[in-house]
Amino acid sequence: MSFKTLIATVALSAVVVSGSALAKSPAELNDLEIAHVAYTADSIDIRYAHLALAISSNPEVQKFAKTMIRDHEAVNQQALALLAKLGADPQDNFLSKQLTVDAAEILHEMSHLHGADFDRRYAENELGYHKAVNGLVATAFIPNIENAKVKSLFETGLKIFKAHERHAEMMVATLAK
Repeated sequence: MSFKTLIATVALSAVVVSGSALAKSPAELNDLEIAHVAYTADSIDIRYAHLALAISSNPEVQKFAKTMIRDHEAVNQQALALLAKLGADPQDNFLSKQLTVDAAEILHEMSHLHGADFDRRYAENELGYHKAVNGLVATAFIPNIENAKVKSLFETGLKIFKAHERHAEMMVATLAK
């Protein structure tokens, strides 16, 4: 894992664990705030994947990026459909805002990389990002979601995204060689 990836992962984990000084903790977010964090996290990963498709020529990175786009778009569509059915709108919050700020910095940094340097950085970022977000979903979100349908969607999504984490782990190991 690169130093910058480690810093980004630690920063995300710090936000996940403590929140900002003025905000609630992730465990105190309501279902609509949690939904917005998840939608934001999925959208960010889709942006990372589009960048990978634009920059990388590595077939494994390309395949992984296409999987990220397909799976995260599908989960976002399911989430939006469920919110529409419930007559609810997701609510922006400290965590979704911080994820967006952090992603802009990472996207800027990665957009200046090419070849194997980009591939390694993308894979490391995907691994760190999935570990952090999956941890957040498992420990702070799922236990605190009140709506059974929303909870079920998160439980299903977590299974998919744990598979992404394992795939990213294998990709990191392969690209490190």
